[in-house]
Formats: sequence, structure tokens, C-alpha cells
Amino acid sequence: MLPDSNSHIINQNHDAALLALRPMVPADPADSGAAATVGAFLHATLRPVLKQQNALLLAVVADFVLDHHIPLAKANASDQQRLLAELLGRNTKLRYTVVGLITGLFTTEEYAFYRQHRSEINRRVLELAQRRVLDQVAAVLAL
Repeated sequence: MLPDSNSHIINQNHDAALLALRPMVPADPADSGAAATVGAFLHATLRPVLKQQNALLLAVVADFVLDHHIPLAKANASDQQRLLAELLGRNTKLRYTVVGLITGLFTTEEYAFYRQHRSEINRRVLELAQRRVLDQVAAVLAL
């Protein structure tokens, strides 16, 4: 096991590397005042991480569509939206996978905040992920 000082340095380097990989996403001025709110966390962390993980999110959903034999390609546009919304809303394994894709890129500090607000942040992650997927049905179909 590493001594505490080395562990702290490794965590700082890891966190800095994670932050450096994130795309810039314009912040919502309504939430910029309170840094320790779930709304601020949504704009400072969730939106950039979801944007960063977009291609992987779409690939994971496409794999679930194939694995569960969902006739997405044969459905009309409104049925495609409904089928994907149902899959993302009801499939517990997919929901946990999506949450893991996002939380896996949190810094140490962000994860500590997440642990305090897990249910609300999970709800928002899934809501944002669903919106992303439904806005990119053609990309899911292409995969």
C-alpha cells in the first residue's frame, strides 16, 4: 500500500488528467452561483462527461438494442423513440451501465459529492443520457 502522501499525489495527477480530457461545455448562468448544488454539478461535471462519453454511450445502447433483439431499424421514427425510451427507462442493466460510464470519469472530489447525492445525480445522468440517445437515433441505428 502506498503512503498517504504518495496516494494523494497520484489522486491529484489522476484527477487533473481526467479534467484535462473533458470537453468545454458552456455553463448555465442560472446555476453558476452555488458551487455545491446538484444543478451546478450537472453543468460543471455531468454535461461535459456525457459529451465526452457520447460515442461510447451510443455504442452501448446500440449493443443493448442488438442483444435484446429490439426491431429498431424496422420501426418508424416515433416508434424508434418510444422503443429507445422504454429500453433506457426499464432495463436496469443498461441503466447501471450508463451510470457507470459517467461516474467512472469523476474526479475524487466529484465522486465524494456524487456519493452524497447519488439518487438525484443518477436520475439526472439517466435523463441526460436518454435525451442524448433520443436526439441521435440515426447514430444508434448506424452502429
